[in-house]
Amino acid sequence: MERRCSGHTATNCAQNAGVTSRTPKPTAQRRTPRRPSANSTPKGPRKLAAKAAAAPRPENPPHSLKAQSILAAAETLFARFGFEGVALEAIATEAGISRHNLLYYFPSKEALYRKVLDEVMDRWLECMRALSVSSDPQEALSAYIAAKLKFSREHPAGSQVFTREVAAGAPRYADVIEQRVAPMLREDLKTLDKWAKEGRIERIDFTHLMFLIWSVTQAYADLAPQFALLLGKPKLEDKDFAAAEKVVTRLVIEGLRK
Repeated sequence: MERRCSGHTATNCAQNAGVTSRTPKPTAQRRTPRRPSANSTPKGPRKLAAKAAAAPRPENPPHSLKAQSILAAAETLFARFGFEGVALEAIATEAGISRHNLLYYFPSKEALYRKVLDEVMDRWLECMRALSVSSDPQEALSAYIAAKLKFSREHPAGSQVFTREVAAGAPRYADVIEQRVAPMLREDLKTLDKWAKEGRIERIDFTHLMFLIWSVTQAYADLAPQFALLLGKPKLEDKDFAAAEKVVTRLVIEGLRK
């Protein structure tokens, strides 16, 4: 006998009949793995590397304020202990930064050392140009000696770094000295030779005259602590440099007088 369901849904009838209605599960679809696009953000170590590579770097780093503070710290320590006696960690500490941050600006100790010497060389060569300020030998030589002593007074540490390097045979800077100092020295020698031919100064060995001026004026940077000690003062004063300038200038001018 057929049983009819009245007032019930088909599902109720099925349950009454002891039949369970099941909804079929959807068939699982295989998903194709997506390749990261060029604009996707990498994760893990790759993400850190990409972030570091994308980090903005300062324009012309060696001339930034941070780089200049590193150079000042390096100049002080290289002057005191030399290249071999200074570690990058010590320079970073002196500059108030981490070693990692220092290497962001200068990739190695030698690169930093050469940059310090480059800065010293730039200032030193600027002093050498003083010989061309006047066509009068006495005025030009006076200005040259004054500029060299001014350099020693204002940049004693830089002078000491340069002296240490040269005294060791310039193992890390000979190429620059040959390329930059030698041409300017030749120009100065031509000027002195011209004055001698014109009968305006006495002819002597002008190369050794220049070496003498360099060594005497530079001594007021390299040997300043010794001079101050013998003068009974903590450091040389402006009047000491003025006195030295007067003596050196007189000796040079009188030695060249016809």
